[in-house]
Amino acid sequence: MHLSNPGSGRPRIGARVASRLSSLLARSANALPAICVLPIVLVATSAAAQQPAAAAAKPAPAKPAAPASAPGAAAAATPAGGAKAAPKHKAHLRACPPHIPEELNPPADTTLEVVLPANGVQSYACGVDKPGEAPDWQPKGPHANLGEGTNVVGIHFGGPSWQGLDGSMVKGTKVASAPSPDKSAVTWLLLSGAATGEGVFGKITHIQRLETVGGKPPTIGCDASHLDTKVLVPYRAYYYFYRLSEPGEKVQQCHSVASKEAASKAGPPKQASAKPAAEKQK
Repeated sequence: MHLSNPGSGRPRIGARVASRLSSLLARSANALPAICVLPIVLVATSAAAQQPAAAAAKPAPAKPAAPASAPGAAAAATPAGGAKAAPKHKAHLRACPPHIPEELNPPADTTLEVVLPANGVQSYACGVDKPGEAPDWQPKGPHANLGEGTNVVGIHFGGPSWQGLDGSMVKGTKVASAPSPDKSAVTWLLLSGAATGEGVFGKITHIQRLETVGGKPPTIGCDASHLDTKVLVPYRAYYYFYRLSEPGEKVQQCHSVASKEAASKAGPPKQASAKPAAEKQK
């Protein structure tokens, strides 16, 4: 570009520069709002996006727990129609041994409560019952655990007595005895019981000792030179504990076959004939 003619070129150059500058300013003016608005839009969008996240992060207020005595809960706990809960079933009891002697039958108004195995010893001491008699082994009582294996529920000791780990106890009095089918074992017994305390033995009125193994005293070793000598003889047995039955309750007992047959053959008591007095006089 030549500026040799200042008078003629200056106006044209100024017009072009002014036009170019106006164009740039127009473009800048159009772009400036976008540059200024963009951060505002971004910030607004970011804030709007953060509000739901903050709302989601904020835990909802916990609802108050319904009171235990709410009508709905009470209705759910009560069986439909106001029916009573089913009665508790007695735990499975050990089957009775065969050929129980009749003299060992428990009273008819008692029912089995629990059957427990005993594993221990019978203790004896060499002594004399009456002056002038030959010394003999005198029974001094048992020492045994009651329960299966390590599941001990009580102990059996002299008295004879049975005591549960729960503190309940029953003391027995001999009612009858019968020889064991095993000739090397102590006799089978029926005893009445006086119970104390609350628990496994708290309601026991009678006890049977059945299925005995071992426990008999030695046949030798007791004489005048061995007075007061003591021995312990291992034994095992099953004790059947009875309580009074409740009205309408199904009775479970271990008794003789003869009594079972008699009970099955016995029918309902016969009703006396209600004939008019005038007819009886004929």
